Amino acid sequence: MEILHTLLDYLLHFEVHLDYVITNYHSWTYLILFLIIFIETGFIVLPFLPGDSLLFAIGAFAARGSFDFWSISLTLVVAAIFGDSVNYSVGKFIGPRVFDKEKSTFFDKTHLLKAQHFYAEYGAKTIILARFIPIVRSFAPFVAGIGNMTYKKFMSFNVIGATLWIFSFIPLGYFFGNLPMIQRNFKLVMLAIVVISTLPGVIEYYREKQKMKKRIL
Repeated sequence: MEILHTLLDYLLHFEVHLDYVITNYHSWTYLILFLIIFIETGFIVLPFLPGDSLLFAIGAFAARGSFDFWSISLTLVVAAIFGDSVNYSVGKFIGPRVFDKEKSTFFDKTHLLKAQHFYAEYGAKTIILARFIPIVRSFAPFVAGIGNMTYKKFMSFNVIGATLWIFSFIPLGYFFGNLPMIQRNFKLVMLAIVVISTLPGVIEYYREKQKMKKRIL
């Protein structure tokens, strides 16, 4: 409950926390944000970081002059590519052992199976599509590493996916994040981004539940 409360507070006061970091850490903020994006995409034990809403907020702050648009965008593209590459490599080396265990201290097997199902349905495109779906984006590279996708092929989709992800949300924040209506309802916008980005996963979960019911009947 304490972790949930912290995450909720983080989301509801997103711009306050980011403004605090920018004010107190100045140019080091680039490194901090690099690490956040890298951790979300590179470590499957931390899949709940709000990447989409963070990118939108970064775009809004860039429009105010807190960041250079191109510098922060390219920095985070590199972070996202690097994160997925590490995730893929971990999957390549330890992935099969994780799937052999019914329970694991660090990995939620249901998330892994969901990413594997997503991968089976959409193929290599999953590496691109998963960028826009929380949780799945943290597990898709891991599953790709377990599978037989070559690193060269993975990297091509990795670079495309990272570039599309970063250059979708940061420009959205840059051009729309400081509109008076958005600023007045910034907390709601952040929550809306989280809800909309998780919607595909919820829909997929509901569809799977319906399929299971039909099989039972």
